[in-house]
Amino acid sequence: MDNRRVFTFVHDCLTAGQPAVLVTIIAVEGASMRGPGTHMGVSADGSFAGSLSGGCIENAVVAEALDALSEGRPRVVRFGSGSPYIDIKLPCGGGLDIHFLPLDAAELSALYLQSIERREPFSIQLPIEAGKTVSIHHWPEPKLLIIGHGASVPSLAKLARQMDLSVEVLTPDEKLLKDLSEDRIAASKLANPEDTGMVTADKWTAIVFLFHDHDWEIALMAYALKLPHFYLGAMGGRTAHSSRTEALKAAGISDTAIAKIHAPIGLFHSSRDPDSLALSTLGEVIETYHRQDFGDVVK
Repeated sequence: MDNRRVFTFVHDCLTAGQPAVLVTIIAVEGASMRGPGTHMGVSADGSFAGSLSGGCIENAVVAEALDALSEGRPRVVRFGSGSPYIDIKLPCGGGLDIHFLPLDAAELSALYLQSIERREPFSIQLPIEAGKTVSIHHWPEPKLLIIGHGASVPSLAKLARQMDLSVEVLTPDEKLLKDLSEDRIAASKLANPEDTGMVTADKWTAIVFLFHDHDWEIALMAYALKLPHFYLGAMGGRTAHSSRTEALKAAGISDTAIAKIHAPIGLFHSSRDPDSLALSTLGEVIETYHRQDFGDVVK
């Protein structure tokens, strides 16, 4: 979930006139903490953003990046199993093929950041040898749309922001709107339970309903279920969800759509305090995102 941070770091370096290296895992052998497509940015001064492991190879990666920058040519280096760095081992026992792409102009990083901001898929073509490239595909990172009121709303919004996720909140609670605004979290007021025009989503959006007053949910949820999304969950126990199900059926929502609602919400359902509920919910959202097949990258 750190593409925005890494590409922002690289772009900031380049626009300041400081060369940088885009570092990318292009293949994994055996076990690894990070998968293909994971990026790290390294500046000419040795500072960096992102990580490719649990911290066991980052110093060597920075040294290799600075050497590639000095040479001015891309390279691929194996770390871990089969690596020329015989004194650097990955605790998981696997091997990583890591690509180093020196950059001295900001045009590419600007295009990548533009795609990230617009929530558009994009691909990066990395040269690996004469006439050959490897393609790295990226889909938009998950966006969290939180609809509700109560203490669980800011807990979830702030936790998601700590992970650099896009967050939007819709709530009828005036005080909550003020508090979220002070934390620089995008929030808008719901005028009534039928204020469905406020609800927008794309297929990389997780929609989370956090209402203690479940009468607020039905029209909003019925509308949200018809929008593209990869996750929709709602707070409340099994009794509340049973009542919710009947109300949604009465509103014309199909059994198939209702069956996809995550309720009770979260990875562990016994959570009661707002912070535990936020952790449980966000864990389920991220797990669901990583299980998705969003199709081909189109640009």
